[in-house]
Amino acid sequence: MFRKSVYSLAAVLAGVGAALSGAGQAAQAAAGAPVAKTACVTDAKLVPSCNVLWGAAAGGFTNLPRDHELRTWENLSGRTSTIFHTYHKGDEKFPTAAEIAMTQDRAHPRVLLLNWRVEYGSTWANVAAGKLDRRIDAFAARIKATYANKKFFLVLNHEPEDDVRPNAGSGMTAKDFRASFRHVIQRLRAKGVSNAVSVVAYMGNEKWMAQSWWKDLYPGDDVVDWVGLDSYVSAEQNYYHHGLFGDLLDRRAPGGAGFYDWAVRNHKSKPIMVAEWGAYHRVGRVTDKSAQYDSVLPELRKRPAIKAIVYFDTKKDAFGDRDISINSSAKSLATFKRLAADPMFNVQLR
Repeated sequence: MFRKSVYSLAAVLAGVGAALSGAGQAAQAAAGAPVAKTACVTDAKLVPSCNVLWGAAAGGFTNLPRDHELRTWENLSGRTSTIFHTYHKGDEKFPTAAEIAMTQDRAHPRVLLLNWRVEYGSTWANVAAGKLDRRIDAFAARIKATYANKKFFLVLNHEPEDDVRPNAGSGMTAKDFRASFRHVIQRLRAKGVSNAVSVVAYMGNEKWMAQSWWKDLYPGDDVVDWVGLDSYVSAEQNYYHHGLFGDLLDRRAPGGAGFYDWAVRNHKSKPIMVAEWGAYHRVGRVTDKSAQYDSVLPELRKRPAIKAIVYFDTKKDAFGDRDISINSSAKSLATFKRLAADPMFNVQLR
């Protein structure tokens, strides 16, 4: 009884203190004095305590150095890209010296988002069966030798839906992808790689979400740290996937849930990364993208599970017919710069 009374008195005093503190902050605000705010910082899984991580992959579908292209993009957009997204396959040796250097720039803190197609030249089934373990082990050894003290994001075979061959024995079924992803992450952990933050990155396309095998792709909460989405919208009316930022988050199979709602409902403990996004128009048909860029912040405020967005910037897509660049018009760039300047993207890496 005495302990409860002490606790009750402490609670009252704490409440009074909080009220006085709140009143003091209100008085500061009324007087025009700045009110101290808690900094948004990343945790052990690179999840920000508040706000949203800002990132980019620049120079897509070119042979230009990605580090140089990212710096150019940062100067254009007006903000350092906290996430530096790069792509690798098979036995390529990475992170490269240039990638590592980008994350050692104290004036421009960045974290790597390494995208790796482990199965390149083989199959997911072979990865799961251990037939590419030498490739995985070489990557693990390289990380421990050159990059052991920094956290990084690791995507395995982004957009797997596009590579699924559902016929039995193909080695590339949805279940083969799941087994492959699980094997790679578990083997990296067993080899002592403790600084990789795993991301499974879907296309989130309604065509694939309608397939019976789509549900079989997810590798499991024990090996997935973030759920990712690669999705785009058209600024051109009456063109494929015309819409705003919310539309790229809400694509759904007929009768199914939108991607964001699916992820929140089924994997509520996992932060969501929009690992690739962008607004496009057809090459040679310049269309203002301001509506798409202006729609980002309102959607992020409504969707607290989204903790990172990463723009994919290119003058031409894989088919050479879509311009996803932020500066395809002067007005589009001005709107994007306003978006980039928003304090919602102020996050400290630690």
